[in-house]
Amino acid sequence: MRLGSRELVVLLMILAIPVAAYALVFRPQNAEIRAAAQEIEHKRERLEQLRRETSRNEDLERANAEIQGEIAKIEDRLPSSQGVDRIVREVSALAVAAGLQPPTMKSEGAVAASLYKEQPLKMSTRGDFLGFYRFMQAVERMPRITRVTEMNLRRDDKTNEIEAQFTLSIYFQDESSAGSVTTAAAPR
Repeated sequence: MRLGSRELVVLLMILAIPVAAYALVFRPQNAEIRAAAQEIEHKRERLEQLRRETSRNEDLERANAEIQGEIAKIEDRLPSSQGVDRIVREVSALAVAAGLQPPTMKSEGAVAASLYKEQPLKMSTRGDFLGFYRFMQAVERMPRITRVTEMNLRRDDKTNEIEAQFTLSIYFQDESSAGSVTTAAAPR
């Protein structure tokens, strides 16, 4: 079988169509598909990075809210300078309720302690040891922040009572600095 020029031209055209299709259609489309796949992968990586950043921001916001809540709880335990008198009365009532003599108190000047102030009170009282122990437990359970320092206990051998002398420090928030911590901690 012999091929004529016409058959040869048709055969060449049939062979040229897939080669031309590959060169003109499929190769550019494959390049576009690869470029689109790279762009999709880049966008996925960026989206994942943004998700991590967003979750970290949410975690930071949650942590910030928790910290602000803790600060508010602590500040709730700090009376204003006007509330110190009420706490002094509460401490005196706790001593009497524990079976001790009403304490004598001598107020010293308020001392600046960081963003708050400390009001030291020199106190002395008498009574049995169990009463003093109950009094100290009651002071410890008070919702306000207090601290007992410089404690001296002396027992009277005749009456078997103790005389307690100690300094009770009451922490309070000065009205001029009230709210400054919460404002400083708030996110901007």
